[in-house]
Parts: sequence; C-alpha cells; structure tokens
Amino acid sequence: MKISKMWKAVVGGLAAGAAAAATAVQDGTVTAAEGVTIALAVLGAYGVTWAVPNRKTSDTPSGQ
Repeated sequence: MKISKMWKAVVGGLAAGAAAAATAVQDGTVTAAEGVTIALAVLGAYGVTWAVPNRKTSDTPSGQ
C-alpha cells in the first residue's frame, strides 16, 4: 500500500477533526463528549473518504 493513496483520507480526517475541535473549544474547554465527537468525526471521515475510489485518469486530455 502506497502512502500517496492514503492522502485523500488523511486530509479529510484532519479537516473533519479540525472543524469539530474548533467548535468544541468555543467555550474554552473540551468536555469528554466533545472529545468523543472529535474522534468520531476523524474516524468517520477516514472511513468515508477511504471507501470512495479515486477517479481513474486517462492518457488523453479531456475534450478530445
């Protein structure tokens, strides 16, 4: 397994985790429930993005 094939899932997970964390720290603290929400957002984004295949590239430029 190449690391280059995993970047889509890694970036998706980081983006989801950052969004959940930004919302969680608005009041100055992160509760246990908010921590669980952050973790589930990251894991959910990893799973969903990993499951969606990348689009196949063709040798010919588009429009030809």
